[in-house]
Amino acid sequence: NAKPFEGSRRWAGARPELRAIGYDSNGVAAHMGLLRRFIKVGEVDLLVAELGLYGVRPDLEGLGVSHSLRVMYPVLQQLRVPFGFGAVRHALQKHVERFGRHLPANVLSGVRVRSTLPDAYLDLPRTRTEDVLVVVLPIGSAMSDWPTATLIDRNGP
Repeated sequence: NAKPFEGSRRWAGARPELRAIGYDSNGVAAHMGLLRRFIKVGEVDLLVAELGLYGVRPDLEGLGVSHSLRVMYPVLQQLRVPFGFGAVRHALQKHVERFGRHLPANVLSGVRVRSTLPDAYLDLPRTRTEDVLVVVLPIGSAMSDWPTATLIDRNGP
């Protein structure tokens, strides 16, 4: 159910601060990237560890491999960030809700996320706003400290 990169784009060109890569005898089984950044949640500037670049090899989908990526949680604690943050398409709702069985993950709907587009065009806006599911992992703060908002700006303060 992954949304593939198009053209010459690939996740290997992204520059996460940390990567978790799981291997098996057939190569890369799953991967996830992490990047500390400031986002703006409503009117509040907030330091988060954004989780992304997430993928599981198609032949392993549904086998629980994603739960092995729980190794990222202790890393998030070591980074001393208040929250882990991610945004996923609605088609992945059941998948990310399964993380809540093993991690304190909260899936929020009704939140739009604004991001800078990867390419600049004179005839198009510089940003896009998407209706996605927001995944929040309380790390150094309680979930009650997450600001209530309907818009998150990934571009930060």
